[in-house]
Parts: sequence; structure tokens; C-alpha cells
Amino acid sequence: MATIYDVLRRPLITEKSNYQNSKLHQYLFEVAPDATKRLVKEAIETIYDVTVVRVNVVNVPPKRGRNLRNRRTVTRRIAYKKAIILLAPNDTIPMFEGVK
Repeated sequence: MATIYDVLRRPLITEKSNYQNSKLHQYLFEVAPDATKRLVKEAIETIYDVTVVRVNVVNVPPKRGRNLRNRRTVTRRIAYKKAIILLAPNDTIPMFEGVK
């Protein structure tokens, strides 16, 4: 890792992550493959100025699929690592909050 800005790749915004934001106060990010829990915690606290309570890291395996035109051709999505961040009850990340 060169800097803490290289740890976070992008936020993961799905229906499940929206539920986790509103009800469970958890936020999901795609992180670098060699990122650790400590690096992710430092990056979130520095960039977004929040207090991180807990960090869970999950390695998501690649998924296989088929091409629509030629059903014999197998395509493969890449594997990635995601982090589930639990923030303190009074902290939020405004990027996930939507239009106000």
C-alpha cells in the first residue's frame, strides 16, 4: 500500500447495502486485495472523519457465467475484497445518504 487513499476502491451501493445503511448502520466498500482491517479502519476514519467501531473483511470469489450469443463461451468476473464497516451511532457517511 502506498497511501491510505489506495486502500478504498469504491463504495458498494446495492439494495442490501442500503438496508444495512439505514437499519444496521453498516457501510460497504470495495477495498484493495492486500488491505487489512487496520488499514481500512485508518482510511475510513481519516477520509470521512468518523469513528469506526468494527471492520469485517470478506473475500468475494469470482463468479462464472455464459456469453449470450455463444452459450459455450464461459465468462468469469474477477474476485474482489469488500469491507463491512460499522460506525458509531452518531456518525454517518454523506455519500450513502442520498438526496436530502
